[in-house]
Amino acid sequence: MRPSRALERMIGSKILLLLSALLLGANGFSTSLHVGSPLHQTAKPSLSLHFECSESHRRFLPGTHCSKLRTKSTLFSSPNHNDPGRSPSPMQTLLDVIQANPAKSTKFSFLMALCGASLGPFLDSYHSLFGVLSYNSPLVFPILGSLDGQTTDLLTCVSTYWVPPLFGLAGFLIGWLYIWLDAVFLADQGGKKQLEVLHPSVPKVLLGISYFTFQYWLSGILSAHGLDRSSILNVMSILAAGGFIALDGTTSGLITSAATAVGGPLIEVGLISILPTLGGNGGAWAYHYNDAGETGFFPLWIVPVYFLGGPANGNLARVFWNALGEGIGNDSATLGDDDALLPSIPKKVVPCSEC
Repeated sequence: MRPSRALERMIGSKILLLLSALLLGANGFSTSLHVGSPLHQTAKPSLSLHFECSESHRRFLPGTHCSKLRTKSTLFSSPNHNDPGRSPSPMQTLLDVIQANPAKSTKFSFLMALCGASLGPFLDSYHSLFGVLSYNSPLVFPILGSLDGQTTDLLTCVSTYWVPPLFGLAGFLIGWLYIWLDAVFLADQGGKKQLEVLHPSVPKVLLGISYFTFQYWLSGILSAHGLDRSSILNVMSILAAGGFIALDGTTSGLITSAATAVGGPLIEVGLISILPTLGGNGGAWAYHYNDAGETGFFPLWIVPVYFLGGPANGNLARVFWNALGEGIGNDSATLGDDDALLPSIPKKVVPCSEC
């Protein structure tokens, strides 16, 4: 007796799902609603299967939450250009991110550098005004004058020529470190946690920048009031640790913040050592910390201040990266989007016989 058409369709759908699972297993992938990030799939996939199912078909793929289930499985893709069994190197991942959309990468670089160059002199001014450091040839910009026009200005920016480009470079480097390391460490994470991390809200970004600014200001205030170095170091460390946990907490953020906390002071050592020999007039471009501290160049409490610059710049970088990707087609992918860096993939829609 010939089976009914309904039974044939049901058996056919079971076989199709089984074959798909076997193919995925042979290629080292798992079928799920949220497939791993394409940052680890650099070769162009040859096929993308989409099963469109109704609400009643969720029993085949539990854990989904959409009304029309669309399960995407990328088949026959290699995670590495040269070795199908290995993921791309971190450097290759960075190159893939940049090459996927050079225009977006250029705009992102410009925005991060611009923000760093704009905010940096004001942060630096806190330390100048409170006597943490002194410039041989400072630039003084009155921002808000005195009420009577004769007494000291209410708000003044004290910095020097090379501070804006230096902070601009810092914003550029920290921003790209976040984007790069997010691609390396967060590529295999999925779900709500990844979306929250890679798509911070604007209020969270502003809170991070304000918190970093507050820490910078407070360090100057405490130093100006004569608090000992160890106490300032403890306060700054607590603020840095708490801010990182609240505002970021990712592996990529921790590495970037640590790199900033080490690299920033090392750059200052170089500047304090080299600038007195440049600029003429007895080192017109030079500066120094009024308290050379434990290092002979600066007090150690500057290290956690640098550290907190990571989350402040990092979340801003994530927002810029995602904003620049909206509405530009395949090259517009945002962080956390499975199709972010993949080229256009041929798609075959398989009707679900169970629906």
